[in-house]
Amino acid sequence: MSEYRHEYKYICSQQQLICIKNRIEPYMGLDINAGENGSYTIRSLYFDDYKNTCYYDNLSGVDLREKFRIRIYNADSSYIRLELKQKRHGMTRKLSCPINAGLCRKLARGEIVAMNEMDEPLYRKLFIEQSTRLLKPKIIVEYDRVPYVYRDGNVRVTFDTNIRSSVDIESFFEKRITKRPVMETGYHVLEIKFDEWIPDFIHHAIQMDKLHQTAYSKYCLCRKYNLRGVI
Repeated sequence: MSEYRHEYKYICSQQQLICIKNRIEPYMGLDINAGENGSYTIRSLYFDDYKNTCYYDNLSGVDLREKFRIRIYNADSSYIRLELKQKRHGMTRKLSCPINAGLCRKLARGEIVAMNEMDEPLYRKLFIEQSTRLLKPKIIVEYDRVPYVYRDGNVRVTFDTNIRSSVDIESFFEKRITKRPVMETGYHVLEIKFDEWIPDFIHHAIQMDKLHQTAYSKYCLCRKYNLRGVI
């Protein structure tokens, strides 16, 4: 069972991002999954119900909330994860299981597939949510991530740049999809995730003027700036 972790998010400028990156690089290494350029592209398909509960719960800061998503990396359909992101008492945890491309395509079309399609508790929970809350795919969130890791304390510092959204849901596996940016030019999201403690050098690295901590998720940002008034 995945444990709850601390997760801090900040809106940062390009200049702040470069400065923080230079401060942590002597102490942290890139994630082994980062490509030759030190990054990878994350694409997630998020689900919400007919009342857009996930969106409004995030806006309102509801303490116990969760949302389903399907995630791929670098538009590669050979590795697909169904994930449930949960938030409780300011901490987060992620539950996940692999799914195949055929099932993913059905879910992207909004189909409610059979509960016995997969022998996974997480998938069965999604089936129940589809059946009772009319959970459906709502939006694609895509961004480029530069991930740093610090093994002691299981600490991750990630720089998420070029955050964009798309409602071209059935093209989830396509290399290129229609999308739009959701943040002001030159601004990105810094995330820090850790279990029990955060090293002093990371704490000091982010002590910068005008660095704004945010509770908004990237999902929330993408829904906000897409389909205004008809979300």
